Amino acid sequence: MPAHLVHPRPHARAGAASDAVAVLRRAARPLLGQLPALTDRLTDELYEQEPAYRAAIEADPGDVRAEIQRSLRHSVASLLDPPRNRDAARACSARIGADRAARGFPLDAVSHAFRLGGALVWQALVDEVTLRHPEDAHLLVHLAVDVWNFVDEHCTHVAESYRRAERELTWRRENRRRLMAAALLDGALRIADLPDAATALDLPESGRYAVLVAVGGGRGAARPALPHGARVVWHTAADAERAIVGIEGLDVDQLAAAVREFCARKPGLRVGVSPAVEGLAAVGGARRFAETALRICPQDGGTVLLDEQLPAALVAAAPALGRLLTDRVLGPLLALPPADRTLLLDTLTAWLDCDGSAQRAAARLYCHRNTVLNRLRRCEQLTGRSLARPTDLVELGLALSAYRTAPQAVRAPAPSSP
Repeated sequence: MPAHLVHPRPHARAGAASDAVAVLRRAARPLLGQLPALTDRLTDELYEQEPAYRAAIEADPGDVRAEIQRSLRHSVASLLDPPRNRDAARACSARIGADRAARGFPLDAVSHAFRLGGALVWQALVDEVTLRHPEDAHLLVHLAVDVWNFVDEHCTHVAESYRRAERELTWRRENRRRLMAAALLDGALRIADLPDAATALDLPESGRYAVLVAVGGGRGAARPALPHGARVVWHTAADAERAIVGIEGLDVDQLAAAVREFCARKPGLRVGVSPAVEGLAAVGGARRFAETALRICPQDGGTVLLDEQLPAALVAAAPALGRLLTDRVLGPLLALPPADRTLLLDTLTAWLDCDGSAQRAAARLYCHRNTVLNRLRRCEQLTGRSLARPTDLVELGLALSAYRTAPQAVRAPAPSSP
């Protein structure tokens, strides 16, 4: 708002400067009675020149006029009694800067308003002197530079206060977004707070969502690039990057494909992708699904979409049952020396990945088809399971998944069976 003019410093010739100050104070006294008219003039100028003030005046003209008149009063008071009014004038400028930042006014508009106010007060002083004491008008020249320096000073006060308030508001806004995102992902947000969360995060309350959980990929966790048009809110947790991804108009398979492409360029990055869920209220459950998918990810990096790995997810979601299944089904095989154990596990895994084709598994393992068949027979003998029996095959597949997704400490070979 209008700049607050404080007592100017005397210039070269002390006598002329002292006379000029006296003239300035004499001209300032009548301005106190002209404040309503000056307020109207400045309000009109702001309405014409500044769109932000125009909107504010149309919404609440009384509020804007009260601010303008309060600021003008401090300006004139600073002319009449600088020592008593300087601090109050600066405080008024600071309050206006902070308030206009909170209301979203552009800083340029606020600074322009102060300069318009300074020009208005100065012109009113000049008019008063030339009308009532024209013989003293020449003395105002001694004060013009100092007056406008102080206009600039108050513009600086306004800008500093505005920027402090803006930083504080940005921090509060980002902190609120962070807390809302964390509460959604943790499933801790009350249903009554969902509309506020949707507004704070700029996400539709009833949209379709997926959740990503990413770890590794260098220092900290990398944030995978997502398909164009996906609306995303990232949240940094203690050990992972988590994302709420709006997938309206986007298939979750497309989302996973984009993440896989990114992971291929980021060695060590592991990402779990949840199934699609409906509405922000389901985001907490989606986060748990994404973490389950993450547990299935290979340790050297990759992306797992939970929808594509549901059997493995079942055992990963129940680690204790997974360990029990691993020990019971694969125990004798895991008791082998490391080289033999790795050879048989890799062969069994390749055969299952190749849909039971010994020929394709042999090509993957760079060996003969009969070698694959011999190793598979040895797996059958050690585990007591037949690869031709569907129920045994399911147990072997689930046990392998549990073994691959178990922590390293759990993957030590089981004790030898007699």
